[in-house]
Amino acid sequence: MKKLLLAISLFALTASAATADPIADRQALMKANGKAAGQLAAIAKGEAPFDAAVVLAALTTINDDAQKLDVAALFPAGSDKGDTTASPKIWEDMAGFQAKADKFKTDAAAALAAPPADVDGVKATLGVLGQNCGGCHEMFRVKKG
Repeated sequence: MKKLLLAISLFALTASAATADPIADRQALMKANGKAAGQLAAIAKGEAPFDAAVVLAALTTINDDAQKLDVAALFPAGSDKGDTTASPKIWEDMAGFQAKADKFKTDAAAALAAPPADVDGVKATLGVLGQNCGGCHEMFRVKKG
């Protein structure tokens, strides 16, 4: 019975791994980060009032997604083909890309550990996180259009 359960478990794991889509997975992470950053940007621009709960939720999303940014799993060889704006530079400079991802993880965790207490703090935090996003997109993303 144990062998049957093990065989079924292994089959299920293999089947789910075979249907994994790293492009869709990384796009979902980026979309969620963009939405969360948009909430922070609205506060920073004065389009939305400062709300500590909204700021904390946005930073939690950004940090959770940053920590899920597993470069090897989300950017495997061959995943530069298809519906993606990932630049071939990622695979040419995987160490540089990994360094950018690691910095983003560190900065996102720091932002969540010490969330801003006012609009000026949101602006500063968004500036740091935005530099991560912008710097990576500048080097490792193909511009649309």
